[in-house]
Amino acid sequence: MKRIDAIIRPSQLNFVREALDVLGYGGITVSEVKGHGKQRGVTEQWRGREYRVEYLSKVWILLVVNDADLEKVLTVITENARTGEIGDGKIFVSEVQDVIRVRTGERGSAAV
Repeated sequence: MKRIDAIIRPSQLNFVREALDVLGYGGITVSEVKGHGKQRGVTEQWRGREYRVEYLSKVWILLVVNDADLEKVLTVITENARTGEIGDGKIFVSEVQDVIRVRTGERGSAAV
C-alpha cells in the first residue's frame, strides 16, 4: 500500500475529488494549509498598492491506495489538479506498512 500526500490549489479540489470518486477512492482526508514553493509567494495589488503574500492557500489531500491502483490515482490527481501555472502543487508517495480499521479491526488492504 502507498500513502499519497497531494498539495494542490483549492480551486481544483472538487475536480480531483470527483475523479477519485469515479476510481472508487471516495475516502480521503482534506486539510486547508498555507505554504509556498520556489516562487516564495506572490505580489498582489489592492487599492493601488502592492503587497507581498508569503504563504499561499493550498489544500492537502491524504489517501492510502493499493499498490495496483497507484499509477491510476496519481494520473487522476495530476490531470485534474493541473492548471499549467506555477503553484499547481506537489504529490508525495510513501510506503505504508499497515492499516487498521478501528471499528472492525480489519488490517491491510481490507481496511483501505
